[in-house]
Amino acid sequence: MDQEISMHKRSFVSSLALAGSLLFPVAAMAQTADEDPSEEDGTIVVTGLRGNDRTVADSPVPIDVFSTDDLNAVSYTDTNDVLKTLVPSYTLSRNPISDGSSFIRPATLRGMPTDKTLVLVNSKRRHRAALVTIGGSGTQGPDIATIPSIALKSVQVLRDGAAAQYGSDAIAGVINFLLKDSPTGISLEAEAGQFYEGDGFEYRFAGNIGLGLGDRGFVNVSAEYYNAENTNRAEQYCESWFCVDDYAADPANAEYAAAVDGIKTVQPWGRPSMEAVRTFVNAGYELSDKAELYAFGNYSWSTSTGNFFYRYPNNGTIEDIRLADGSIWSPLEFFPGGFTPQFTGDVTDLSMVGGLRGDLTDTFTYDFSARYGRSKIAYTLVNTINPSMGPDSPTSFKPGDLINDELQFQADFVKSFDVGLAGDLDFAFGGTYFEEGYELVEGDPDSYFAGPYSGADPYGFCDAGVPTTGSPLTAAECADGDDPVYTVVGVGSNGFPGYSPEFSGTYNRHSYAFYGDLSADVTSTFFLQGALRYENYSDFDSQLIYKIAGRFELTPEVALRASHGTGFRAPTPGQQGTTNVSTRLPNGLPVATGLFPASSAVAQALGATPLKPEKSTNWAWGVTGDFGNFTMSVDFYRIALKDRLNAISTINVVSDCDTATAGTQTDCLGYVGNLIDAGVVGAESIGGVFYFTNAFDTITKGVDIVGSYKTTWSAGTTTFTAAMNYNETSFDGPVDDLFNDEDQYDFENFDPKWKGVFTIAHDAGPLGIVARANYFGKSTNSDGSNAPLVYQTYGSEWMFDLEGSYDFGDMFTLSVGARNLFDNYPDKADFEYCCGRVYNSGSTVDWMGGYYYAKIRASF
Repeated sequence: MDQEISMHKRSFVSSLALAGSLLFPVAAMAQTADEDPSEEDGTIVVTGLRGNDRTVADSPVPIDVFSTDDLNAVSYTDTNDVLKTLVPSYTLSRNPISDGSSFIRPATLRGMPTDKTLVLVNSKRRHRAALVTIGGSGTQGPDIATIPSIALKSVQVLRDGAAAQYGSDAIAGVINFLLKDSPTGISLEAEAGQFYEGDGFEYRFAGNIGLGLGDRGFVNVSAEYYNAENTNRAEQYCESWFCVDDYAADPANAEYAAAVDGIKTVQPWGRPSMEAVRTFVNAGYELSDKAELYAFGNYSWSTSTGNFFYRYPNNGTIEDIRLADGSIWSPLEFFPGGFTPQFTGDVTDLSMVGGLRGDLTDTFTYDFSARYGRSKIAYTLVNTINPSMGPDSPTSFKPGDLINDELQFQADFVKSFDVGLAGDLDFAFGGTYFEEGYELVEGDPDSYFAGPYSGADPYGFCDAGVPTTGSPLTAAECADGDDPVYTVVGVGSNGFPGYSPEFSGTYNRHSYAFYGDLSADVTSTFFLQGALRYENYSDFDSQLIYKIAGRFELTPEVALRASHGTGFRAPTPGQQGTTNVSTRLPNGLPVATGLFPASSAVAQALGATPLKPEKSTNWAWGVTGDFGNFTMSVDFYRIALKDRLNAISTINVVSDCDTATAGTQTDCLGYVGNLIDAGVVGAESIGGVFYFTNAFDTITKGVDIVGSYKTTWSAGTTTFTAAMNYNETSFDGPVDDLFNDEDQYDFENFDPKWKGVFTIAHDAGPLGIVARANYFGKSTNSDGSNAPLVYQTYGSEWMFDLEGSYDFGDMFTLSVGARNLFDNYPDKADFEYCCGRVYNSGSTVDWMGGYYYAKIRASF
């Protein structure tokens, strides 16, 4: 490490889960021809291997590095969307009706869910969000949106398995966010824009300031305020089972018609509204030339409101019931036009990291650190009811909170030895202790209360079809099995029943780990690295994993590189403990569906087994070329993931074992009596159940292709970059016992296999132009509501972004631009999507349409 570099500018030595300093510079995609891999221009990389800094051509694994200018050239403000735009193998979808996933969006890297990618800030592990996604892979990863883009100096994306170096989660790769660390300067940003459709107006104000602590330290502060209105890309609700316009046209439903008059869509499909405040502080102080204190942390708050499915008259929620006096009551008395529950998530996120690092000798460095992180989601529902309470139900609820917190201590060391090789042998080693907890906070009692109407004839008006003594009902009414006296309705706040005491509580665990890493230039053309890591979890067996990586220089311009390693990911306390009852559409119709922990009595009654760690085997090999103004890399990869965590296909709940259908219900696992015996409140109103399990093994393979060319000519300087990713995932073995045919097919074919990003950036003095093309390959989706499966192929899509900027002196820059310039949309869905949805809302291809914006930056 260069001893002449000031301590607050030195590359961060990794700690906590990072397990040591992993240093080498910028990837070809981000580095322009005249950039040197120096710390002053922000291109030193702190992910990938341990020991001394290395140049881009020396990197044994693929890494993308994006500078502040790269980040500023993206029209998005959400850091998640920024990464989606810049990294082809990073994908993100918009899920408008998906419980908490509407507010904290899960992403994938190289086809792996978010929790298979380790996220770092300043090379320290970032804590997880409180959300466990419902269904699918049950992802629980960090909320990247809490990191404001104005706080970032650069972003580094390691596209290679690195669990042996970093620990659990780093199966697909590592994303490292480096915070600004300047001791001087002020920058301010303001921007606003909206979609071509005329909705979704959003604006943002952000600022960053650097403050010196004498001549030996700094404090760098960033803050952002963001406000966005919702969008809607739906058609009016009109299905074979219920059509808003047809129902309103019936003179008998005049009150309903008046209630829905003027409402374009009773059920929106689009982006939820959001308001957010996000802050980050980064600080460092040199105690001496050999030691530095450092600290950084964040606090963010956001509130976002979306909606659930529309509840139309007589849909199973809005039903006539018999009250205690024998009269008939309907929720339409609360909501004459039916209702669409509104769902709000208040997300608070904070973290604190501090440590001491420095040099014991010229060849021996240390880093002692500690961190604490906490994420909380507090839910609120309005415009809904607890149907089982009838007219006594409130119309707003607090269904409970989710809290994830983490505490970690770590010590890391790097020692260099001269052993007669072409370069020093770097030995990195250290250990960590990690505590983590997940809490489900009980909701208000009305949100989970099983009211009198959760069962048939709650007041005992009829006995075997005959009126009881004193019953206000007639014999004809008791004899009519469809009479409201027998109506059974759902329990809890409709849309999202609250967490009851039985399914609330805290799940805790701790772990510790030790690691060692050796790396060196064996010869002037051959670099080799190896790592071992041992981890022990209080709730799982210990794990020993390894990685080897190397690079061989064929010529000064061309090199081969390869890596092989094993990895694992221990299911989080949240994935082991979360429970949820929400409305899903297994066959196009709304059904109350329950997710229960694999270790719970409910899931055990359905055949679940306790969760165990996922284990991976990674192979990667590639070629790099550096030809002056032109750089390129091609990297192939193969990830074998064993015991992959996923939700099973929904098991339909049946009231009679004799009516149980094929598949997972051949043994009548979905018998409602099993749920009653397991203590599920309102079991009779639940239509489907599922749980997380180590469902299957998969093979993911693909290739990343990255190229960059820079040229200077009379009209200015132009940089061309291209990045493409091909990715496919397949089951490695039969999965018929857990997934139906539709789920199996869509798992392998739903997402486009090809994605590309092609950018031209032109700089002509004060004028700058950025043009970007985003390519999405074809994909296929299936529908299994009526056997055999039918299919729809979605065509490939191109979406173009264009931005122009002008510098007014050294202080101000004005930019105007458009995202999805030509207002392109993916193909409309031909089947399966009910309730006014036009596009596949889970698609990674954006379906919001064109967006235009303007922004101004000021630097002092």
